[in-house]
Amino acid sequence: MDPSPRSFHLSARTQALDFSGIRKAFERGAQLKDPINLSIGQPDFPVPAALKEAAVSGIASDRNGYSLTQGDGAALLAVQEHVAGDLGSAFAKDAGIMLTSGTSGGLVLAMMALLDPGDEIIIPDPWFVAYPAMARVCEAKAVPCPLDPDYRMTAEKVAPLITPRTRAVLLNAPANPTGVLPTQEEMDALAKLCRERGVVLISDEIYDAFVFPDGLDAQGRMPSPARSDPSVLVIRGFGKSYGCTGWRLGYAAGPAPIIDQMRKLQQFVYVCPPTPLQMAIPAAFEVDLSPVVASYVRRRDMVMDAFDGVAEVPRPEGAFYAWVRVPEELGLTGTAFTELAMQANVIVIPGGVFSAADTHIRLSYATSEAKLAQGLGRLRALFRGIDPEKVRE
Repeated sequence: MDPSPRSFHLSARTQALDFSGIRKAFERGAQLKDPINLSIGQPDFPVPAALKEAAVSGIASDRNGYSLTQGDGAALLAVQEHVAGDLGSAFAKDAGIMLTSGTSGGLVLAMMALLDPGDEIIIPDPWFVAYPAMARVCEAKAVPCPLDPDYRMTAEKVAPLITPRTRAVLLNAPANPTGVLPTQEEMDALAKLCRERGVVLISDEIYDAFVFPDGLDAQGRMPSPARSDPSVLVIRGFGKSYGCTGWRLGYAAGPAPIIDQMRKLQQFVYVCPPTPLQMAIPAAFEVDLSPVVASYVRRRDMVMDAFDGVAEVPRPEGAFYAWVRVPEELGLTGTAFTELAMQANVIVIPGGVFSAADTHIRLSYATSEAKLAQGLGRLRALFRGIDPEKVRE
């Protein structure tokens, strides 16, 4: 037997990808002793009891085989009723709806259904870390749309970027990493632009349950472009909202021809979302998340107070992230400041993971208020130029 290492041909599309910058930071932080981890967007509350009971019941009653590709009947019906109640009957009337393997799974299916090699999809800058990689796997081009200084994705910012190769615009609101979301009027204008230019608007609404009072519309609802335009493709999930990120449950709702293609692709890629866990979906829509939202509002306010007068932070209106500009007087990139923070035993993510410009850090405030206060105090001291060794004392 030849003992020499064997070489393998690996596809260019996968070799063009790098490992997630978020995961890299998380793995580096694992080497620290009792770090203050403000890096991962993992909800810090347990899965509600009603969801656990429903999932366990699904397993115990042997609902462990395949479901229909688009999802179990009861779970799918619960989603259909929720979509109609939330986004309105005009949207839901002709919409196709399917369950997906998480929001990321839904986004992958959407891009595979819409993008051919050489096509373009406009994404926000800063972006969720997976967006460019998803486009690259489809051999398409992700076109960044710079959103600073207000970090709202608007028609005015998107319009100049649309070309004959543009097939889709991807909106994320509330956004990761900023927590910012456009107003309903701004979303309506963006939907109108996409409709007039023959481009699909994909609305990634993974944080739809975590919108703060100052981000709601006049009717107390989360703004969504689907409220005014049934041609919008909405993708949502359950992992962030209910603390079950490992369950990989989401759904897509929008134009039936697109959903049909996504459903066909799901047959060959994911087969179906986890069947016993789908049993928890009807129970999920009965859970009152207002105490959780209130706790994140308090933590958002802690972040804004901590950096007031020290660093620029666009005010988050949802999710549980803050996008913090590294003070220019420090002369550091986001990556360099992240290394400094690790010396103070604080883990945050460098802005270059989310943007073409490495000028910020992203922190997650999905942690205890005590831990958050400790971490914010250390970051504030570092922003003021205090040595990390003294910060740790």
